[in-house]
Amino acid sequence: MITWKQRSGKELAPELIKKYQLSDLEARLLALRGLNTDEQLAFWFNASEEDLADPKLMHDMDKAVQRINQAIDNGEKITIYGDYDADGITATSIMMETLGILGADVHFYIPNRFKEGYGPNLDAYKKIVQDGTKLIITVDNGITGVEEVDYANSQGVDTIITDHHKIQEEVPDSYAIVHCNYPGQKYPFDDYCGAGVAYTICRELMQDSMSELLDLAMIGTIGDMVKVSGEGHIIVKQGLAAINQTERPGLQCLIKNAGLQMGQISATDIGFAIAPRLNAVGRLDNASLAVKLLLSENEAEAQEIADQIEKLNERRKELTEDVYQACLKQIKSNSWQTRKTLVIYDPSFHEGVLGLVANKVVEQVHKPTIVLTKNEAGVIKGSGRSITGFNLFDALNPLKSDLLLKFGGHDFACGLSMKEENIPALRTAFEKSYQGVPSQITQYYDFELPFADLGSDTMKEINGVGPFGTDNVEPLFRISDPQISSCFYMGKDKNHLKLTLTKNNTKLEVVGFNKKYLTKALLPYIDQIYLQLGENCYRNQVKLQGIMKGLVFAAPKLSAFAPVVDLRQEKYVMGFADQYLLFDEKNKLIAANRYDLDPEKITLVSDYDNDDEVAVFLDAPHNQQEFDFALNHNFGQLYLRFLLDQLPVEQIPNKMAFEQVLKYVYQHPGLSIEEYRQVAPFLHLDYNNILFVLRVFFELKFIRIVQGKIIGVKSPTNNPLTASKYYKATVSQINFVEQLRHMPSNELLTYVNRQLKLH
Repeated sequence: MITWKQRSGKELAPELIKKYQLSDLEARLLALRGLNTDEQLAFWFNASEEDLADPKLMHDMDKAVQRINQAIDNGEKITIYGDYDADGITATSIMMETLGILGADVHFYIPNRFKEGYGPNLDAYKKIVQDGTKLIITVDNGITGVEEVDYANSQGVDTIITDHHKIQEEVPDSYAIVHCNYPGQKYPFDDYCGAGVAYTICRELMQDSMSELLDLAMIGTIGDMVKVSGEGHIIVKQGLAAINQTERPGLQCLIKNAGLQMGQISATDIGFAIAPRLNAVGRLDNASLAVKLLLSENEAEAQEIADQIEKLNERRKELTEDVYQACLKQIKSNSWQTRKTLVIYDPSFHEGVLGLVANKVVEQVHKPTIVLTKNEAGVIKGSGRSITGFNLFDALNPLKSDLLLKFGGHDFACGLSMKEENIPALRTAFEKSYQGVPSQITQYYDFELPFADLGSDTMKEINGVGPFGTDNVEPLFRISDPQISSCFYMGKDKNHLKLTLTKNNTKLEVVGFNKKYLTKALLPYIDQIYLQLGENCYRNQVKLQGIMKGLVFAAPKLSAFAPVVDLRQEKYVMGFADQYLLFDEKNKLIAANRYDLDPEKITLVSDYDNDDEVAVFLDAPHNQQEFDFALNHNFGQLYLRFLLDQLPVEQIPNKMAFEQVLKYVYQHPGLSIEEYRQVAPFLHLDYNNILFVLRVFFELKFIRIVQGKIIGVKSPTNNPLTASKYYKATVSQINFVEQLRHMPSNELLTYVNRQLKLH
């Protein structure tokens, strides 16, 4: 459950506010980011690439530059070994451009995501060496390439590693390692991306600030989500200034195809429009195409490549949606709705979009998720994403020696490879690793939005505190007790919401993306809105606009108090009640995870004994007796939801389904219950339906189970389905739950109020 907390910071001295001509909004935001001294403010507003630290302070810089210059002087062939994401692409381009200026015989190699994977690859090193390369320079990778560097050394080829990823116990025996986070080095900034490290090397090679490379270094910095504070602030701020007047034909074409306008490109545009297009190339094709785009000096060639990239980006979107929908279908057909974790596999999934899809699945179902596919070599490849509070790396790292071939990642994301036969074991072990998440997660906001001070300069003032990103978060404001004067839904599927808020005679439009669940019936319950500010440009009009980032709900201030409220038609749980009551213990974990509720506020009806609380019936009772028992309390207020249940099936399978399953059992004796999970799609039934049918047939002695294997009984007694007590009990339970969920509101409220008065 999210708890919102206001940031705190030491206020700016009045003389500093005056010196830097800061508005109240700017002064407060800077203070909350710890920028409250003259030195810090001078750096923030005035620092340029000339203020970056001496590149010589970075580990092995002198050795690296000396060896590169030696290779240039001797006419040795140099190969830049890059990576296929936006950071690796821009880092490769930075090195290629600089060494080209110096007259080097320089080439580049980007590994193929599907055939070679990320980072050093021995076969690739062998090919590079055989092609006559005498110096390999890695960018945005290489720190794990112990075997590859040993091979290069054995062939008389030197390797310079330039990287920013985590340094492991054994480092390559390379000629030089230039790394922004090398232990004991003196360089003052430790969170460059690969492009940032490459840019630092090029500054030393050229003995110049190399301002013309800042646009590329900035794209890599934002794309890789490293710090935009410290030297990262200089890179991004000056890089944005550079890209807004870039003369690179490739970037100009990329910007045009993205629908952006030169002179108005922001860090958000880079993160959501430019970097994803560069990433799309490596996801679906060879990322060398993107390097060629950035290095192109010909407008016609650049436009042709940019158009190819645009098609790849559109294809990436289509594939992501296709695989995402297939994942949702698998969840339903396998009856995985009640699982705590998900491992979804299909050999036809496109490897390049697995991470994107895993992220979308997590957003939809709120479960740690791994999505797997099979590559051409028959190896299972996958990407995982997690939820707040569940450390994905810690959960999977203990499994790597037994179940995984390769594994790497961090708290929220991972990549892995494995053998196909280990997928069931991974699914079981991943599920066991889930021990729940912290009940309270704190998110921070800056302060209450000053409605009275909003105006045409507001965004200019906010942007003065930027650029924003990792370690300099975008300002987040609170609006308490919002007065909503209008509401409408936007988008093709009406998934997005636009509210008009009024306060202090000032209006502000607020957009909630993917907030379809926030129906008009729920609007009166909104107590606080947390939002970021931006500008909406429509028909040449620029208007201030809020982007919804969080909501807090409370009981509405109504003129007439309602002791019982019917919210059965609403799927979203608002989280403001004192207690969420459940009839079935199996729903406890599901309720906490799916609805982001504090587990301490979730109680079984049978254990509940409080009075005068705001309570919610979150799941459905099994029968009338349970329901009447639950109403034997003095509630302060009661909300009827009935969102969850533990019904064996949503509806009783038809006669044909029973016949299909029984026929399959007789034709395929000896399958385990779990193996029928794979049978379900073939029979066009979900797994829960098959389990229900098998249980009914077992009770009626149509089938028997021998050592865990299901076998059909020869010449069984021909009993009707209704002879099964389990069948009849399930029919009764389904009918009761359906009646409870669809009874007219006035009838249900009358019944509940009457029962409450009886007690």
